[in-house]
Amino acid sequence: MAVQTKKSVYEVRFHGRAGQGAKSGSQMLALAAFKEGKSIQAFPEYGSERRGAPTVAYTRISDKEIRTHEPIVNPDAVLVFDFGLAKNIPVTSGLDEETGVLIVNTTKTPEEIRQITGFKGKIYAVDATGISLELLKIDAPNVPMLGTLVKATGIVKLETLEEVIREEFLDKIGEEKVQKNIQGLKRGFEEAKNG
Repeated sequence: MAVQTKKSVYEVRFHGRAGQGAKSGSQMLALAAFKEGKSIQAFPEYGSERRGAPTVAYTRISDKEIRTHEPIVNPDAVLVFDFGLAKNIPVTSGLDEETGVLIVNTTKTPEEIRQITGFKGKIYAVDATGISLELLKIDAPNVPMLGTLVKATGIVKLETLEEVIREEFLDKIGEEKVQKNIQGLKRGFEEAKNG
C-alpha cells in the first residue's frame, strides 16, 4: 500500500503510557526507515516519568533532510497504545480524516473506536496487548502495533523492521525473545482489523 500524505515528511505520533514501549516503537520505526534510505527523526515527550504516566513519542520520515524539531501537531498516523487515554487526551487532534490513519491497541472494533473518538478516517484495531502477553508474558504492545502500522501505511517494509528488532535486541534479550517479537510483529500485521 502506498503511503498517502499531503506533505513531504511523513509524521507519526505515538500515544502510550510509560513502560508500554511508545518511545522504543518510535525509534524502531525510524531505524527501519533509515535502513531504507530515508531521513528520520524520533523523539519522546515526557511529563512525569513514572510507569503508567501518559507519554507521547514522534517519528518523522522523509526523502529530504528534516529541519524541524517541533512536536507533531498534524500527524499522518497516530498509534494509541492505551485506548483509555482517549478519554482525557485528544489523540486524533490534527489527524487528517481523508489521508490519516488511527491505529488503536484494543479489543474493540473499528466502528466502536469511531463512535468513541468521532474520527471519520481510516481506523485499524489490533489486540497488541493480548499478542504481547501471549508471546512475551508482558504488556509491551509496541512491536505488534508497528506490524499494524506497516499493514495500514506501508511506510516501511515488515522485513526491515524484523532486521531492526534482531539488530537492536538480540544481545539484550536473546534469540528466543527476538523470535517472539518478530512473531508479534507479524501477528500485528495479520490480525489488525480495519474500518
